Amino acid sequence: MKEEFSEKDLQQIASMGLTAQKVEQQLQNFRNGFPKTKLLSAATVDNGGIMRLRDEDIAHYEQVYKAESTRKRILKFVPASGAATRMFKDLYAFSSTYFGVANNFEKEFPSVKEFLQHIRSFAFFEDLHACMERSSLDFGDYMDRGDFTTVINYLLKEQYLGYGVLPKGLLKFHRYGNISRTALEEHIVEGAYYARSEGDQVRIHFTVSPEHRPLFRKKVAEVKRYYESELGIKLNITFSEQKHYTDTIAVDEYNNPIRDEEGNLTFRPAGHGALIENLNECRADVIFIKNIDNVVPDWMKHTTIIYKKVLAGILLELQKQTFEYIRALQQKVDKRQLKKIADFATRKLNITLPEEFEKMAQKEQIQMLLQKLNRPMRICGMVKNQGEPGGGPFFTENTHGIRSLQIVETAQINRKEASQEAILSSSTHFNPVDLVCGTRDYRGRYFDLRKYVDPDTGFIAKKTKGAQTVKSQELPGLWNGAMADWITLFVEVPLATFNPVKTINDLLRKEHTEG
Repeated sequence: MKEEFSEKDLQQIASMGLTAQKVEQQLQNFRNGFPKTKLLSAATVDNGGIMRLRDEDIAHYEQVYKAESTRKRILKFVPASGAATRMFKDLYAFSSTYFGVANNFEKEFPSVKEFLQHIRSFAFFEDLHACMERSSLDFGDYMDRGDFTTVINYLLKEQYLGYGVLPKGLLKFHRYGNISRTALEEHIVEGAYYARSEGDQVRIHFTVSPEHRPLFRKKVAEVKRYYESELGIKLNITFSEQKHYTDTIAVDEYNNPIRDEEGNLTFRPAGHGALIENLNECRADVIFIKNIDNVVPDWMKHTTIIYKKVLAGILLELQKQTFEYIRALQQKVDKRQLKKIADFATRKLNITLPEEFEKMAQKEQIQMLLQKLNRPMRICGMVKNQGEPGGGPFFTENTHGIRSLQIVETAQINRKEASQEAILSSSTHFNPVDLVCGTRDYRGRYFDLRKYVDPDTGFIAKKTKGAQTVKSQELPGLWNGAMADWITLFVEVPLATFNPVKTINDLLRKEHTEG
């Protein structure tokens, strides 16, 4: 059943950069659902789905990057739009229920107990202490008499330190003597060691929420000269926001559009998959992608820096060979050369050619190889599975019957099907969001990344708002379906490269404190 939009609806849709046809397709997705991803097998080291590097490989690819990067434009791309609210979930729950003596919070809120026991260890402690002093409150006195709610409110509430409403990127993560660094600053320091272009330019692009953009710009203005001087770099930091035309319509449990009090349609941001639009506007030869909360202190950075260079070295070496083969295919190749290129595509790039490929006419083989090779490329670091929630590497088959390597989220898998659950259980590695991307073709032109998205890989999320069920649509994830038609390789990287901060107490782990 097609939705009948009023003239007012059409004006609202147009004002967002959307079309009625696009919104109707979103409604169809709610009605029909998205197909589950078909897993063929987990990608592992044993079956060739994940590359395991030897010491000599690490040295080789690090050298490749060192030699090639001097002539390349390099960019670090950091999704940083998330607010820190979820980091403090337990603190919020505690402060709304604890009133001093009645509750045994040590049993009910063990994470809050841990937080309070180590509160002086956090990089933001001096700021919290000063914030309370400005209100003529003595931090030690409030802790001694067990008024923990006041202390937590001063940390979280907007009128005080405001950590509950700030973006993660602007929270102080690590302390160095009398100096503390935010997550944003750690990305700057890290980027100086592997994302440095000619002229010591370090380009970092942060995707941010509109309400946080002024705060990010202010922080960069405060620290830019300091880090340029300390690290011998020239910082070029840019920002972008998720495009409104990527928002998706919200519906109720019967798939009817939800409207506000004024009768306007309700739209929701469509998840990080929408950032493919932002990435599409970035201009660089090598693009590193890493989440805002996955940073470590300086004493832990060495492994991360090496493996970033190694992943980029793999990208540049494979890209160089791929470009040479594309040019050869456009000239004149004999059967022997054609076989050599086909072997490179299947063995080095994990590209699956159809069973009938060898029986095709030579002209058709050339066209197929050109089509398979001339596309964006990504090298994805994978860490050994430690029971973390989230996506993993798999061999999959899409709705067109094409086999490929993909990062798949658990929500995309039909876990009611025993064979799919068994494949999921056999997975050995986890996606830490550690990507190095090549988005230019053999002529130096930028790919239109929107052409390489698999629209069938979105999924539907449900939330309860009061008594109402609200359904929203997640676009194919940035490193899931949004990059589904890229040339993809998975490389095993050490667990030391993956240290995300999902809860406030993660900052108490030795990886974030010892040094």
